[in-house]
Amino acid sequence: MIPIPVVVCVLGGWCAIYLADTLLKSSSSLKASYEDWLVNYGLSVSPFHMRWQTALFNRQFYNWGRWKPRFLYLWFSMGMVFGITAMFGSVILLGKTLMQTLTQMLTEAPTAQNDRMLQVVVPGVNLPVSQLTYFFSAILISGVIHEVGHGVAAIREQVRFNGFGIFIFIVYPGAFVDLFTTHLQLISPVQQLRIFCAGVWHNFVLGVVSFMVLFLLPAFLFPFYYTGVGALVTEVTEDSPANGPRGLFVGDIVTSLQDCPIYGVEDWNSCLGDFSQKSQIGYCINAASLQQLSFPARVYRRLDGTVECCSNSSLTDICFSYNNNLDSHRYACLPARKVIEASKVCRTNADCQKDFVSSFCVTPSLENQTRLIRVKHPPHMDMLFVGHPMHLQYTVSLSSFVPRHNFLSIDLPVVIETFCKYIISLSGALAVINAVPCFALDGQWILNSFLEATLSSLIVEKQNRELVGFLILLAGSTLLAANVALGLWMVTAR
Repeated sequence: MIPIPVVVCVLGGWCAIYLADTLLKSSSSLKASYEDWLVNYGLSVSPFHMRWQTALFNRQFYNWGRWKPRFLYLWFSMGMVFGITAMFGSVILLGKTLMQTLTQMLTEAPTAQNDRMLQVVVPGVNLPVSQLTYFFSAILISGVIHEVGHGVAAIREQVRFNGFGIFIFIVYPGAFVDLFTTHLQLISPVQQLRIFCAGVWHNFVLGVVSFMVLFLLPAFLFPFYYTGVGALVTEVTEDSPANGPRGLFVGDIVTSLQDCPIYGVEDWNSCLGDFSQKSQIGYCINAASLQQLSFPARVYRRLDGTVECCSNSSLTDICFSYNNNLDSHRYACLPARKVIEASKVCRTNADCQKDFVSSFCVTPSLENQTRLIRVKHPPHMDMLFVGHPMHLQYTVSLSSFVPRHNFLSIDLPVVIETFCKYIISLSGALAVINAVPCFALDGQWILNSFLEATLSSLIVEKQNRELVGFLILLAGSTLLAANVALGLWMVTAR
């Protein structure tokens, strides 16, 4: 569910703004001056919506629209092809997402949610509060670049440009351009397509540029940061199981998890993902050490069927299972650190046979989904983690970039990486959503112009073409609304 404090703050803020606007417009002494102030500054207020429009940037837009006309013609022609392709592709993508959502609802499979390419994002619910700055900044930048595309393309096609503006709808920021509608209606359908497709085209280009920056970031930061030596710990939450005197600290470099080498954050995530999917790995111990370290303990089964043989109050001992030479299943309560340190990992006793010394592969007997993981972060003592691997992943933040000098920030590469990822995700989502043939979105105008350009010879009557367009828009709007409604329900109600 959406947190109540978030709902109260949003509703209260908008109610205060709308109430102040209504009172000022109702006041006989302040109404004229207040409305003049709104007009002078290009402001308008309505329920849950506030916008600002200006002509300050008109000259800059006209300079961009008249720069290298031949290049802009080719640029926006490419955008037209992309926009038409995206219109059809967005319908396929939304259809696939809707089927995945319905499948998840019917099968109650929580893991399927991460497989959906499009997900509804609600700040404070499935978006951490700490990420809100990235989220809203990426939305605003993506929206501005989107509208710049429309504005420059319109000027290129000799459509009058009236102004540029920014708005806030509930909590989401955005941008818009004001074009002279009569001019838009007078130009050809192909010219209209270049204008209407320019927004999604610029969003696509912005996503590609951000991806290239993310991909080349190690090269850009090479003089200041080096990579490939491990994962640098940048944050450990207070409630993290890795927080403690023998845990991880900011500035530590993790080099391996069990026998899985760590060269960067991707390896960290991959290894933890493998540990959660695969069975617990074992450790080699020779027969003499096993007999020396083990001590008698009562063996009993937990509710999930797993076996425990150590005292519940023990913080250092763990129950291990192994097979002796007679294939008999045995259990031993052993000190975890003494067993694991300097031990070779194994799956069976055969992995431990060396120099004819009798050895066994002992495996921690833990509850389902619980794993014992050895985390190497030299020069410190290895950290032993017992719990679900995902708990370690969610509560420890890392970076693949290690500063070459002490005065360099360990957070700067993380900020750049995170911001690029948000730009890629949100700019791509804005391109997909706006390309959908849906009422009030770019897809509506793209579809209408596309039908005029392709069906005018097949369907002579304009009224019939408009009917075809209306039916397609109705279907596209229904598809988008179904995805949004079910996506919101999945996020907030489950």
